[in-house]
This record gives sequence, structure tokens and C-alpha cells, in this order.
Amino acid sequence: MLEVLLCIFIAVVGIQLIYYGLIFGRFPNRKTKTPKPKKIGVSVLICAKNEAENLKRLLPLLVKQNYDTFEIVLINDGSTDDSLIIMNDFKKNYDNIKVVDVKPVEKFWGNKKYALTLGIKAASHDFLLFTDADCQPMSSQWISYMSSHFTNKKSIVIGYGAYEKVKGSLLNLLIRFETFMTAVQYLSYANIGLPYMAVGRNLAYRKELFFEAKGFMNHMDVMSGDDDLFINQVATKDNVAICISENSFTTSEPKRSFKSWILQKRRHVSTASHYKFKHKFLLATFYSSQILFWILAIILGVSLFQWKIVIALIVLRFTVQYLSLYFAAKSLKETAIILWLPFLEIILINIQFFIFIKNLSSKPNHWK
Repeated sequence: MLEVLLCIFIAVVGIQLIYYGLIFGRFPNRKTKTPKPKKIGVSVLICAKNEAENLKRLLPLLVKQNYDTFEIVLINDGSTDDSLIIMNDFKKNYDNIKVVDVKPVEKFWGNKKYALTLGIKAASHDFLLFTDADCQPMSSQWISYMSSHFTNKKSIVIGYGAYEKVKGSLLNLLIRFETFMTAVQYLSYANIGLPYMAVGRNLAYRKELFFEAKGFMNHMDVMSGDDDLFINQVATKDNVAICISENSFTTSEPKRSFKSWILQKRRHVSTASHYKFKHKFLLATFYSSQILFWILAIILGVSLFQWKIVIALIVLRFTVQYLSLYFAAKSLKETAIILWLPFLEIILINIQFFIFIKNLSSKPNHWK
């Protein structure tokens, strides 16, 4: 039995080396020359539902963006707080702000995609840049950097959306690690011509592409996925550009309770079953190999069976993992996370398994 487990362990380590060495190890370099700013009109879209306080922080930063031609499309998705009032107050002072007040519709109740669709239709420009109300651009060059990657062929630009650091918080460290690992995967896959998702906190695409794909119609019945499912549907190896210059990052306020974060992740994970088969296969294989690596490493380590080979394989796997993730973390300004890598990896694997089991019995519904 131990001989069989060792053979499986060797295969698992081999799979992990392929992912960390050949896929994640080719993570795009942030020092890659950024294209020159383009003189194109950009519509920045923010869909907000009860985000009054966040809008107060975000809008002053957006109106100060150093870019010649842009508008801000504020979409009020049936808020019951002062979100609409704040939107209209800013609109009075700035000519480039447009407010779309979405009234509740029973058929699309709680569906963010419906509200976003109305906002996209109202946008004046063909180049659309998306973020969330609880996000903030990390520089006044955000629009300029993201939009600079549009070309005649590149109609989608995928950026990085980080989370703020909270000192001394294990939950915050875990949130940032999960966000980092997710980014490593979708940016690395896009880099090798297999784009499968993006995050709505920092994403741009052409309005023309949206209507050619008939918007969100293919997955309108799925409450989540206005970002990742749409990109999974329309992205190809030729039409996606990656933007990971520090000036293009956004940052968001992280969840403060474990329960709210788990609910957020459950909504995100629930969309993965709608991905294309090749993407589901790649993601499932990586996750399965992670689980098997830890299980088999513990079993073989405790048994001391062929311990020299087992230790060599473990050291090899961790060496390649650390190197690939360190350079990715350096690009994304997340190097502090790497120090806690094994500890965070074990916790995250267990949480992801819990979410998978939980979503089998019940699925989260509305986006807010």
C-alpha cells in the first residue's frame, strides 16, 4: 500500500511542479513596458446597492483621475440608503457624471447583471472600465494605465484588485492570500492564452464586445458572474490584455467577519460550475493535487517509508512553489503573504472544501 501511495505522491508532485513551474512560473512581469496612454473616451461604471459611505470615499478619487476624456456612470441598483442622493449631489458639480437609477423589477430582483446592463447601455463611450463602490484606485493614473492596453485586437483588459491590509488580523491575511492566489491563477492562465475569468473590481472591455455577446443573456439566471462568467464566455487567447502595473491596481475594504467573507466566497465559487470544461478541469486538477500533496506527504512522512525520496519531493515542490509565487507576489506587491505560505495554504484548502460541500446543499442568491 505504501508503495502505491508513493507512486501516487510522485505523480501529484509532478502535477504541482507543472502548475507552479510552467504555468504560475510564467506570471507576467510588472516591469513589462506599459503602452502609451491612448486618446480614447472611457466610461467608468460603478454599480452600487446601499453603498452611501463607500461612494463618499470613491467618487472624489474618480473625478481626480488624470485622463482627458472619461465619464463616470453611477448605477443605483435599488438602494434604500442615501446612495442615490450622493450620486446626484456629485452629478451637480461634475459634468462627466451620469446617474442611472434602476428601479426594482420582479423578474430581475436582486440581479446585478440587469442593473449593469442598463448602465452599459447608458455609457457614452465604447471603452468601459469597471470597479466596485467599495474599491479605490491606487493612483490617479488608473484609467490611463488600464485603457492603454486596448488595441484593435485587445478588447478586454484584466487588472488586479487587491484588499487593504489590516494589521494583526488573521482573517485579513487569509483574505489577501486567497485573493492573491486567485489572481495568480487567472492572470497566469491569461498569460499563456487560456483566459477564464477576471474580477469586476478592476476590469475593462469594449461595449461593442458586450453587445456582440448579447450581454449577460447566457447566464442571466445565475445571480453572480457579471465579471468572471462574462469573461469566461467571451475571452480568447487573442482578445485579452493583462495590466499589472502598480498604478493600475485597485484596493478594496475587506470583510471584517469570517461569516460575511465565507458568504462572499460561496457566491463567487457558485459560478465556477458554469465555466467551460477545460477551465473547470484545470482548476479542479490543481485543487485536487494540492489536497493530495498534503494528505500523502503527512501519511508517508509519518510512516517513514522511503523517507529520503519523500523529503526530496517535498523540498522540491516547496522550492518551486516559493520561487514562482514570490515573483508573482513581487509583481502584485504582496510579498508579505509568502512568509505564511504553508500555513495559509492548509487553511485555505480546508475552507474551499467546506464551501464546495456547503454549496452542494444550498446556493447563495442575491449580490447584496
